[in-house]
Amino acid sequence: MDMSQYLEMFIEESKEHLQAINDSLLALEQSPQSLDIVNVVFRSAHTLKGMAATMGFEQMAHLTHEMENGLDLMRGGKLAVTSHVMDVLFACVDVLEAQLTLIIESSTDVGIDIAGPVEQMKAVVSGKPVVAAATQVSAGEAPVAEAAVGVDFNEYESAILQQSNQSGFTAYKIVVTLTESCVLRAARAYMVFDAYERVGEVIKSEPRVEDLEEEKFDREFMIILVSQREEEELRQTGLNVSEVNSVTITKVGAEQIAAVVEAPQEIAAASAVETVPAPAPKQEEKPALVEAAAAGKAAMQETKKVQLGKSVRVDIDRLDVLINLFSELVIDRTRLEQIARELNHQDLVETVEHMSRISTDLQNLVMTIRMVPVDTVFNRFPRMVRDLARDLGKKIDFVIRGQETELDRTVIDEIGDPLVHLLRNSLDHGVELPDVRKAKGKEEVGKVELVAFHSGNHVFIEITDDGNGIDREKVLKKAISNGIVDEKLASTLTDSQVFDLLFHSGFSTADKISDVSGRGVGLDVVKTKIESLGGRVVTHSTPGKGTKFSIQLPLTLSIIQAMLVQISEEKYAIPLSSIIETAIIRKADIKKVHKQAVIDFRGRVVPLLYLEDVFNIPRETATDLEEENVVIVRKGENMAALVVDSFIGQQEVVLKSLGKYLTGTVFAISGSTILGDGQVALIMDCNALIQ
Repeated sequence: MDMSQYLEMFIEESKEHLQAINDSLLALEQSPQSLDIVNVVFRSAHTLKGMAATMGFEQMAHLTHEMENGLDLMRGGKLAVTSHVMDVLFACVDVLEAQLTLIIESSTDVGIDIAGPVEQMKAVVSGKPVVAAATQVSAGEAPVAEAAVGVDFNEYESAILQQSNQSGFTAYKIVVTLTESCVLRAARAYMVFDAYERVGEVIKSEPRVEDLEEEKFDREFMIILVSQREEEELRQTGLNVSEVNSVTITKVGAEQIAAVVEAPQEIAAASAVETVPAPAPKQEEKPALVEAAAAGKAAMQETKKVQLGKSVRVDIDRLDVLINLFSELVIDRTRLEQIARELNHQDLVETVEHMSRISTDLQNLVMTIRMVPVDTVFNRFPRMVRDLARDLGKKIDFVIRGQETELDRTVIDEIGDPLVHLLRNSLDHGVELPDVRKAKGKEEVGKVELVAFHSGNHVFIEITDDGNGIDREKVLKKAISNGIVDEKLASTLTDSQVFDLLFHSGFSTADKISDVSGRGVGLDVVKTKIESLGGRVVTHSTPGKGTKFSIQLPLTLSIIQAMLVQISEEKYAIPLSSIIETAIIRKADIKKVHKQAVIDFRGRVVPLLYLEDVFNIPRETATDLEEENVVIVRKGENMAALVVDSFIGQQEVVLKSLGKYLTGTVFAISGSTILGDGQVALIMDCNALIQ
C-alpha cells in the first residue's frame, strides 16, 4: 500500500503530539507527582510510535519506544521524576522534532543520529550507565533477535510480544495457504487479515502488507497474531475464509519471548535506586504496546473521519490565491458602486447594493479563514523559557493567556522572532536572580506573562515581568555616551521617550556580552519588524516592580481601511490605523522651529510635512489658500501633520505589492491599490514619514 497519501496527515498529527509531549513535560516538571500528566505523555508517545511504525519510520518508532519504557516505569512508580530524567526526555523530544523536520523535507527519518538519546534513555531505565559499544543502535537499523519459531523480530515487535505475554495474551505464528485455483490472492489475504483482526492484533506479516496487497507472493503467507482465543478457534477463523486451503498455527512460548528481550523484573530491580511511591495504574484491557501496532492506522482513520466531518486542512498557498481573487472582486465591487451612482439607475443601484452586502459577508468569511490562533506561535515559548531560565540560573513562572486570540496568517508568520527577543529581554534584563529577589523581599520565582487579546480592529500582545524594571538613568547615560541624544535634550525626555531609546540599533544596557544579550540587536529587530507589519510597540516600566512591552498589530494586512486623499492630480491612501484625526488649520498658525514647519496640536508641537514636496508631485497651478487640510498621523508616541489638497473619504482598499522592481526603492510607500474608477492610488507608509 502506498503510504505517501497519508504523509501530510502524519506530519500534522505528529506536530500535535510532539507539542502535547513538550507541554506535558513542562507541566510534569512543576508537578512531578502527577500520574495524570505522566499518562498524557505516555499516550502521546505511544500513539506517535504507532503512527511512525505504520508509516515505516523505524528510527522514530524506536526512539519513542525507548521513551515509552521510561514513561511506563514512571506510571508504575518505579522511576522518579528528576531533573536528569526530564533533561533526557526533552533531549529525546528535540531529536524527534529534528526527525519530523527531516521527514517533511525528504520523506525519511534516516539521517538523524538517535544513538545518543537512546543510550541516555536506556541508562535512565536501567538506573546505571550503559556501555555504548554493547548496546549501540546505529541510524537506520534496529536490533533484531531470533525467536524459536523461526521469525526475526525487531526490538519494537519483541517488546509487544513481551508485554502481551505478561497481560495474559498469547502470540501465535499463523501460516495461511491459499488454494491453487485462487485468482484474487490479494483480496483473499485482506479477508484473512480482517478475520484475524476481529479476534486479536496482527503485529507482523511475511511478506509485508504492501507486498500482499500487490500480490507479491505465491499462495502462502505468515502472520504473527496476539490474541486470547484458543488455538483451534483461531485455526477455524482462517479456514472460514473461502479459498483458504490450510492454516498452520504455532504458539510463541513465554520462554521464547524471554530470550528476545530483557525481562521487566530485571529492569525494575536495576532502576530501584530512583523510586517514588505512586498509585498503580489500572489494568488495561489490552497491552499498551499491542495497541501501538494498530495505533497508527486507527489514528489515521480517526483523523480522516474527524477532518471529513468537522474540518479540512487547506494549503496556505491556496488561501493566498483565494484572497487574491477576492481582492479583484473587491476592486470590481467598488467600480460597480461608482458606476451605479453615476448612472443613477434604480434597478442597477439595488442590484449593486445587494451584491455589496453579499460580497461584504463573503469578505468577512474569507478573512476569517485566514485567521489563525496565536497559540501556533505561543506554544513554542514555554520550552524556550524553561531552557533559558536554566541557563541563566533563574526560577521563572511562565504564564500564557489569550492563546485562542486569532490573527491573520501573514502576521502570525512574522511575529515569532520579535516575541522571542522580548521574552529573552525579560528573562535576562528583567527578572533578577533568586538570591537578589529574596534580598529585595520578593518571591524567588519570577513571573513572566505572555497575553494576547482583541481590541477593535487590532490585536494586542503584552509581555510582562515582575523584575527590576528599567533604570531610566542608566538608559540615558548609555544613550548620551552613544551619541543618540545630548545631555540637554536628555533632561526633557519623558519616561516613554527614554524607554523608546532601547529600540535604537546597537543600543544595549547589558554590562557584558553573552549568548543571550549585549550586542544591541534584539529590540531593534523587534521595532523594525512590528512597524513593517503596520503595528507599534510601547514600553511601560516601574523601577523595582517590572516592565511591560505592549505590541499593537492589525488583524490583517491584505484588505485595509484607508482614508483617500488628493494631492494635485494624484490620489493616495493613508491607513486608518495610523490616523489620529483630520483637521483644517490656518496658515497663520504655522510656525518655524529649526527651519522645520510645525503646528500646535492639542498642546503638542507637531512637525508639518507637505506631501507634494515629499513625493515630488508636480502642480500646474499654485494654490493661494489661507487654510491647509492636514491628516494627523502617529508612530508610537511621535506624530506628524500631513498636508493634502482634499479629503476624498474613507474606503476599503486592497493592498497590492509594487512588484519586485520597486521593492525597497520607493520612499514611504508600502503598496498600491486600484480604485473604483480604475485609477491606481499609492498607499503611504506613515512610519517612514515620522521621525
